[in-house]
This record gives sequence, structure tokens and C-alpha cells, in this order.
Amino acid sequence: MLSTAPQPSSTVNSRNSENGAALPSLTGLRWVAAFLVFGFHLCLVEYFSPGPEARLITAVFRPGSVGVSFFFVLSGFVLMWACPRTGFRKFWWRRFARVYPLHIATALLVAILLLTYQPWELPSPWVAVANVFLVQAWSPELSYLQSLNTVSWTLSVEAFFYLVFPLLALGMTRLGRRGIIATGVGAWAVTTFGPMIGLLVAGREQVDWFFHWTPIGRLPEFVAGISLALLIRVWRPSRIRTMWCAAAVLTVGGYFLSIHVPSPWGYAACTLPGFALLLFTAAVADLSRRWTPWRNRTMVRLGEWSFAFYLVHLLVVRLFEVTIGYHPKFPPGKGILLTLATFLLSLGLAWLLHAVVERPARTVLLRRRRRALA
Repeated sequence: MLSTAPQPSSTVNSRNSENGAALPSLTGLRWVAAFLVFGFHLCLVEYFSPGPEARLITAVFRPGSVGVSFFFVLSGFVLMWACPRTGFRKFWWRRFARVYPLHIATALLVAILLLTYQPWELPSPWVAVANVFLVQAWSPELSYLQSLNTVSWTLSVEAFFYLVFPLLALGMTRLGRRGIIATGVGAWAVTTFGPMIGLLVAGREQVDWFFHWTPIGRLPEFVAGISLALLIRVWRPSRIRTMWCAAAVLTVGGYFLSIHVPSPWGYAACTLPGFALLLFTAAVADLSRRWTPWRNRTMVRLGEWSFAFYLVHLLVVRLFEVTIGYHPKFPPGKGILLTLATFLLSLGLAWLLHAVVERPARTVLLRRRRRALA
């Protein structure tokens, strides 16, 4: 099953050492993006028979796969905003503690599901090892990219981002305002013109694979996020209402345009300007203590669960597939019930994994490192 997924960036209520401001709206926006990805996968599994309901879901959520691009941009922003002034090793350990426990927990759950219902789909040892160590995104083979918990390919991309972030931060923090803007625009230019150059030297499949799956191909989105975090430190616009309007137009327009352009440009080129402006404006609103629809308690809490929700929702979809069949195409009543059941079970498991695995494991790992360094 083709899958896309959000990145596991830290909750964006961490304090920035420079201005001490929290950015809860970005945490709330994480949930919106995660829900769009969830809706995209509902389009693929076809719970509804052909009709108005199926057309509505397709119209709204078919572009939802671009939520993964939003999370790559957000990841760069969050890491740069809360940029640690400690050594590389401590930074990497904190990222490991944030991501790895939930990755292993959900991979084990998928393995148990496959072993119980579909043992013939269990990956080979080498494929499983690649997944466990988060290097599967470097392979052009779907058997690697979509192994075990299929959405974890984005964690493989994120692992590369974490590896190179200290070096990127070291270089980009030396830029002035013009250099920061030029870097952000250049990142978008790579997503726009890179596929054109790629098509001149390689086939369409290779270009699609590179700009969809590979860490190098998705790096411009991460760099754009870093640029946004640096820009907001040196420039705070006053006309925020105008920015909200522009962000809404660019985000919604790019979202729906992304399914009408050839795939290499649909992954990020159409949506990156809107996502960047949306994140920047939401952050400015938080810093100036202005209202946004994403900073209330419910949205922030859902945003905190979004990483677990992302990692577990396709597991729930798989569970229903092996029990009721693939692409059931139910009439409206049954389709709505199945959709609600998938959402509520995914959300419940996300809460459970966040409370039982994600937070406790991160606390234990960070505490052990502090003791080891004491």
C-alpha cells in the first residue's frame, strides 16, 4: 500500500533560548496535516461504493499525501527554532529518544499482525534490518520502502535530516536576512526545477523515486523550514492579516493543484510556498499573542498525539482489511461506520502509545544519558 506520513518533530511548545516564546499553533497544525494524510489513505482503501460519499472523500483528501511535505518543512523549523547549544551527540541522542521507541513498538505490532494473518508478507531478514535501522528510504525497491510499518519510510528520511542538521545549522546561522531568504527561495526552486533537470538525464520513474522517497530529494523542504525559523528571528512583519490571507490562498490552492500536475511537482513544489507562509504566519501570531484556530487545548493535545496517530493508523487499516476484506466499497451507512471505527481506534491507540510508550521511553532514555554523563 502506498503510504505517506508526517515527521516526528518535537512538540512545538519547547522554549527558544533567544526569545523564550512557545509556538503552540505549530503543534496544532501537526494534527491537521496528520489528519489529511489519514484521509488520503482512506481514499486508497475505498470504504465507500462509487457515489457522492466516495467522490466527496476523494475530492477533499486525495491531495492529502502532501501532508508529508508539511511535516518535513515543520521538522526543519522546529529543530532550528529550538536549536540546541550542546554537542552533536546530545542532539542526536535526544532525536533517538524521541523517535525510536515508537518506531520499534509499531514495527513489532505490524510484525505480529502479519505473523497472525499474513505470514507470507513478512519481510526478509535484510529488509527487516533496513527498516529497524531506518535506512530503507535509500533503496529504490518498494519491498524496502514499504516494509513492516510502511509509513516509517519518512522516519528514514528524518533520520538523515537529523544527521546533517548540526552542519546545516552551523552554516545557515551565519547568513544575514538576504541570505536566509535566498536559501529558502532556492530550496523551493530545487523542488520546482530539479525534476526538470532530472528528466533530462534520467527516466520518469527514477525522477519520481528520487523526489518522492529519498532523503536527498526531500532535503529542500527541510532546509526551507530551517530558513523560516532563522527568518523569524530577524524579521517580524506587522501586517499579519494580509499574511493570513496570502497563506490561505497559497496553501489551499497548492493543496488542490498538487493532484493536477505531474507527480514530481506534486510532492512539494506546489505546496511549499503555502506551507512555508502558513508556518511563518502562525509562528508570528503566537509570538505576538494573537489568536489562531490551532493553539487551543484540544488542537495542541491532538498535535502531541499526531506522531503516534501517524504511525498506528495504517496498522488499524490493515487490521480491518484482513478481517473484512480489501476495498470493501460498502454502501454509505456501513462506509461511515467503518470510517469512524478506523478513526476512533487509531486515535485511541495513538493516545495509548503516546502515554505508555512514547513519553515514558523518552524520559527514561534521556534520564539514563544524564546519569551516564554525571
